[in-house]
Amino acid sequence: MMALDLKNVRALLIDLDGVLWVGDHVLPGVAEFFSFLAAQRIPHLLVTNNATRRADYVVQQAAKMGIRVAPSQVLTSADAAPRWLKLRMPHLKRVFVIGETALLDALRDDGFELVNENADAVIVGMDRQLTYEKLKIATLQIRRGATFIATNRDRTLPTEQGLTPGAGSIVAALVAASDVEPIVIGKPGRPMFDLALELTHTLPAETAMLGDRLDTDIDGAADMGLKTILVLTGVSTRAQAEQNRVIPDLIVADLPALQQIWLKSV
Repeated sequence: MMALDLKNVRALLIDLDGVLWVGDHVLPGVAEFFSFLAAQRIPHLLVTNNATRRADYVVQQAAKMGIRVAPSQVLTSADAAPRWLKLRMPHLKRVFVIGETALLDALRDDGFELVNENADAVIVGMDRQLTYEKLKIATLQIRRGATFIATNRDRTLPTEQGLTPGAGSIVAALVAASDVEPIVIGKPGRPMFDLALELTHTLPAETAMLGDRLDTDIDGAADMGLKTILVLTGVSTRAQAEQNRVIPDLIVADLPALQQIWLKSV
């Protein structure tokens, strides 16, 4: 039985990896689904925990699939982290970063000073060039009192080869080494959802989160009062969803299935 009346959804937050694509592989029905959203004038925002990409890159990737979105319709954790920190923790100026070019550039663009010592904060995202030295510096800075910020805690990343280590794996190593829990910007953390709702100009009860992960997309959105839609093309399975502490309001096999259900409600 469907617990979600799609007629009441005024805006849709959409995850990327595992929902629109897996690695470089585009999932079925993506372009058609976005055409449907445009035809029905349903505002939508692409919201991803991926801290290795910024909005402009996502716009370019979407264009290759025939999807037209503006940078203002994209929120990555790389862009969300400096935006939230400037709003909520403006005293943090000097940061040590474990992350890739997108996160480094986003922080520089927002006026943060990237340092290796005496940091006000340690900011951690996905880093495929991770070294022991980076982990050591981060640990020492956190133990010295630097605020520990995680762009996200996704333990794994879906790729064409299977599930690979995500930023959460790096964060977990630093939690173990520093005995400090981080402030989490990305889903299921509140900062990402707060920023997303500001961009859609909608209330939680009239906004739905479409994602493939229970621990980030579904749990985080439900805790914020959003409606939840789980698509089974990424990480989480139906069996896991039925045993989860938060059962999604709607579970669909893929985007074509969601579009068909939605069409019947309009």
